[in-house]
Amino acid sequence: MRYQNVFVNALSYDLPDEAVTTSSLEDALKPVYQALHIPMGQLEAITGIAERRWWPRHFKVSDGAISAGQKALNALGITGADIDVLVYAGVCRDYQEPATACRIGAELGLKSDATLYDLSNACVGVLNGMIEVANRIALGQASIGMVVSCESSRDVNEDTLQKLLKNPSMDFLKDSLATFTGGSGAVAVVISKDPTLGKAHRFLGGVVKNDNQQHDLCKWGFQRLRQTVFEQFMITDAIGVMKHGVALGIKTWQALLEEMAWRAEKVDKIISHQVGQTHRKTVLNALGIPVAKDYATYPTLGNMGTVSLPLTAAIADEQGFLQSKDQVGWLGIGSGLNCLMLGLEW
Repeated sequence: MRYQNVFVNALSYDLPDEAVTTSSLEDALKPVYQALHIPMGQLEAITGIAERRWWPRHFKVSDGAISAGQKALNALGITGADIDVLVYAGVCRDYQEPATACRIGAELGLKSDATLYDLSNACVGVLNGMIEVANRIALGQASIGMVVSCESSRDVNEDTLQKLLKNPSMDFLKDSLATFTGGSGAVAVVISKDPTLGKAHRFLGGVVKNDNQQHDLCKWGFQRLRQTVFEQFMITDAIGVMKHGVALGIKTWQALLEEMAWRAEKVDKIISHQVGQTHRKTVLNALGIPVAKDYATYPTLGNMGTVSLPLTAAIADEQGFLQSKDQVGWLGIGSGLNCLMLGLEW
C-alpha cells in the first residue's frame, strides 16, 4: 500500500510516574527462585530491561489515552472538533462495551459526526489504526484523524506473581517471562492530508504479512475458575515467538523494501517493537540492520504493547535521533502472528 498525500503531524505520549525496577520484581519472586534453584538477576540479564512504568491501581486506560490525545491537539493548535475519525487501538480497554474510543471522544470534544471506534490487533494495533485513518484520508472520507492507545501491565504482573508464589513451577515461570517485561504508557498519533500542520512527516505506506498458524504462541485474557469468578492470565512461548517472528519479519522487511522502492542500505533509521535485548539483537542481525540505525526504549520502559513503537518514535524524535528527510521504517510485530511495517519520510 502506498500513500501520496498523507502525513503524520503529531506524536504525543504520556507515561506513569511509578517506575518499577526489575530487581524489585525479582525480590518479590525470590521464594520462587529459591524453590526452583534459580540465581537472582536472571530476568534483567536475559531481557536487558532495568525498569518499566506502571499506572496506579484501578487506573482507566481511557484516561491515559485522553492525556496523550490532548497533548497532540495542543501541540498542533487544534481541538477535538477538528478530528474526523478517532481510533482507540489498545489491547487494554475500559470495558468490552461501549468502545473505549467513545469516552475518549467525549473528553476530547469530538463533533457528533466524527467516526470513533476501537480496533484490536495485539501489539500492532496502533499501526493498523494508522492505516485505517490513512485509507479514509486517501478515499476522501476524512481530512484528519487520531489514533490513540494506552496499555497497563500492572494487574497482569501482580496476578502472575501471586500465582507463582502460590505454586512455583518452572514451566509456568518460563511461560511468564514475557509478562514480567510488560510496561505501561499511552500514545496519540495525528494523521492528516495537511502538509503544513505540525511536523508533517510523510506517511509513505506499508506492508503486512501474517503467520496465523502461530496464533497459540501468546495469549492474554480471562479464564473461568468457577461460576461468576474469572482469573486473568498471560502465557507466552518466548522461543516460538522468536523463531517464527524472526522468519515472518524477514519476509515482511523484504516486502517493505520492495513496496517503498528502498535499498536496505539507504534506509536511514528504524523504530521497532520493544521486547528486549535478545529480540533486538536477533532481529537486527536477521535483517542485516546496523544497531546504530535503531533506537531503543525497552531498557527503562519495557514492552508497552501497542504503545511501544509509536512512543519510541516520539522519544527518538525528541532526542534528535530522527532527522528531517530520513527514510524511516517502523517495524511492528504482534501475537497472531501479524507483522506490519510502515515507511515514513521524516
